[in-house]
Amino acid sequence: MLVHRGSGTFEHRQFRALLDYTRPGDLLVLNDSKVIPARLRAANPHTGGKFEILLLEENSKNNWWSMVRPGKRARTGVRLAVLGKDGTPSGITAVVVETNEEGHRRLQFEATSDIASDLGALGEVPLPPYIERAPAAAAAQGEDRERYQTVFANPPGSVAAPTAGLHFTSGLLEEFRARGTAVAFVTLHVGPGTFAPVKVETVSSHRMHEERYEMSGETAGLINRTRRAGGRVFAVGTTALRVLESSAEGGPKAEVRAGSGRTRIFIYPPRAFAIVDALVTNFHLPRSTLLMLVSAFAAPGESRGRDLILRAYAEAVAQRYRFFSYGDAMLII
Repeated sequence: MLVHRGSGTFEHRQFRALLDYTRPGDLLVLNDSKVIPARLRAANPHTGGKFEILLLEENSKNNWWSMVRPGKRARTGVRLAVLGKDGTPSGITAVVVETNEEGHRRLQFEATSDIASDLGALGEVPLPPYIERAPAAAAAQGEDRERYQTVFANPPGSVAAPTAGLHFTSGLLEEFRARGTAVAFVTLHVGPGTFAPVKVETVSSHRMHEERYEMSGETAGLINRTRRAGGRVFAVGTTALRVLESSAEGGPKAEVRAGSGRTRIFIYPPRAFAIVDALVTNFHLPRSTLLMLVSAFAAPGESRGRDLILRAYAEAVAQRYRFFSYGDAMLII
């Protein structure tokens, strides 16, 4: 679905028609973070109580910040036996060593190997909560490991896929390059906060989730050269856009700076954009920060973007578009 910001009109095209809306000198920027099989099953060896662990961020070898459910039973000092896919103890133990204000647990894994290298054998794909899979659905898990990953995924670290990138094949990216549209990559490791609804009455009171990002000197240089030459920057996904806008500096003629860091950037109307000229994105959950972001992008610096996006979503429902992670795409231009 194409949303034309200037006219407020829509078009319905196949995804590869995106080629028709770029021109030589433009630049596609995609998030190349790789989803890790971050969901583990565990049990209390004394009580037999079952736990689910979602790894969030590695602090050091075998030391991870994690979400543990049920949290009330995962108090500091509790030891959990990590289970294999057959439901039997794997021989690896996780000890809760700290709890932070968000309720996340820092786990110390007791293992002879690096738990990060064991995830392929022990972990499950951390699909969004609205995609239901039975724990024993091995075939579906195998399919999701391939499908819930972009073809250009590289540095591991995400617990959710940058889903706008799922629409691209290697061949399609080569077609963009052949037509003179450059392709570049940034990295933002997507956390579970991407699914968190906004529950506060005042939007500005919402505490945004923090995510790690990195932009190479090569990508930063390409973005800045593209903008100086009059080319347009297409952000593929809200995560790529968040990296670009977090890295901007310099006022009206802003450029991006290379480097790594953490961002809590919260984008909602009315917001002006320093770097991004067009956005490729999927259809998002209600009451989410992602829906607020696309509403801001639909009318930069104004408040009317919400109405345009809600109208676009109504049109998408009428046209039977698929929503969310494995769904269809929208180009806002």
